[in-house]
Amino acid sequence: MGLRIRDDRQMQAFTGLSQAPCDSLRPVFTDMYQAARQPKYAQGVASGTRRRQPGGGSTGKRPPMAEQWLFVLSESKTSPPFDGLGQPCEMARSQAHAHRHTLSPLLYETLGPLALMPDRALATPEEGHAAVQGVARLRMDATARASHRATDAGKPREHDRGKKNSLRGSRP
Repeated sequence: MGLRIRDDRQMQAFTGLSQAPCDSLRPVFTDMYQAARQPKYAQGVASGTRRRQPGGGSTGKRPPMAEQWLFVLSESKTSPPFDGLGQPCEMARSQAHAHRHTLSPLLYETLGPLALMPDRALATPEEGHAAVQGVARLRMDATARASHRATDAGKPREHDRGKKNSLRGSRP
């Protein structure tokens, strides 16, 4: 991957963390990554399809753990489309998609036990009020509301000027 971060300001813009917290969380992420891959290795040894130790054999194309950590942090901060996500890391769209789906759950597993993940699912409004106690300013993001369409077919026609249909009929 060709990700080159020049300074702490660029690191914070790209990942949402400065260099020191990013470096301190990387070993935890690495341990979670190794623990997630261990059952697959054990299953391969038990079935007889795997003979080598983890990391044995030829060098793969998977990027180093430090670059995978930056990749998953940047994806969670900016949420770009896969073309844009793979570009700074010199990845194809399909690679970016595959890495995102394997590494994003590990990011949540890494940050969850350290109490660094925000609560995303609140069951009742009371839980929401309790979660924001003592907060001076609060920003909320919400999804768009559903738009209601008329059930009577004649009602929309009253407001229709017929402009779209006249354009469709005049094309060759």
